[in-house]
Amino acid sequence: MDTYLLTIVTTLAVLGLYTLLGCAGIDDPGDALEKKLRESLKAYPNATVGVAVRDPSTGLKADINADVEFHAASTMKLAVLIELFRQAETGRFAITDSLEITNSFTSIFDGSMFSVGIDDDSDKEIYANIGRRLSIQDLAYRLITSSSNLATNILVELVSADSVQRTIGQLGTQQMKVLRGVEDLKAFEAGMNNTTTASDLAILLEAILAERAASPASCESMLKILLDEPWNELIRDALPQGTAAAHKTGAIETRNHRHDAAIVYPPEVEPYILVILTRDAESDEIANNIGQTVSRVVFEHLRP
Repeated sequence: MDTYLLTIVTTLAVLGLYTLLGCAGIDDPGDALEKKLRESLKAYPNATVGVAVRDPSTGLKADINADVEFHAASTMKLAVLIELFRQAETGRFAITDSLEITNSFTSIFDGSMFSVGIDDDSDKEIYANIGRRLSIQDLAYRLITSSSNLATNILVELVSADSVQRTIGQLGTQQMKVLRGVEDLKAFEAGMNNTTTASDLAILLEAILAERAASPASCESMLKILLDEPWNELIRDALPQGTAAAHKTGAIETRNHRHDAAIVYPPEVEPYILVILTRDAESDEIANNIGQTVSRVVFEHLRP
């Protein structure tokens, strides 16, 4: 039998096997989890929910509205963190270098200047340092663990939003947009916003976990920071005691966006990735219930 004929026969055999498996009812491993998630979300008909689940140890992938676009809120700070460590690796600056703490930034809408309001920032302590210098490492920690808006804008000015966007594109994101820092109200009112999808945030977390986002040492440093994120209402609070999560949350009052993007570390087994994006839930409590319901369903399916 010549090579060409052998190739045809082999291809037909493989196709026949796939057909047989399909007729036997053997589905994609993620289908059962998706079915469970859809059933659990019927209790929240008014909310829009995006979910992306990735289990690197088995290759399982499950998506619910994973390509639906949401306002990114503070989840965009994950992309800034990645770019910060990547630029430090190039020698452009050292992570131990310091920056002056200022509160004057340029709107991407019209070039006018604006400041970040202390009342709208979850990190109020940093404002006592205006005019002083803090290390980039300290700012990176505040970027995630206290979700500091002021630290975010200082770091975005350092690395540039354009560079952040290029990097996340190189890592494989399809729709996520990082146009600017935060609290640029003129840009917000003009619709010039940072946006994301559940699948794109999962791509960034996969890249960190697989040490593709930057060097192994940088990825390890990023994970240590993400493990200290203190807001656990959506994903971690639904998990068994001792289950860690390296994650970044985000929230804005407009349409009640509440997000969480996590690498979940069950004790003594392989980690998995879970991203939950929500908007239009009737209250914060309901948004938290949605997150915890999804988190519990995923955990019980993947790590029973």
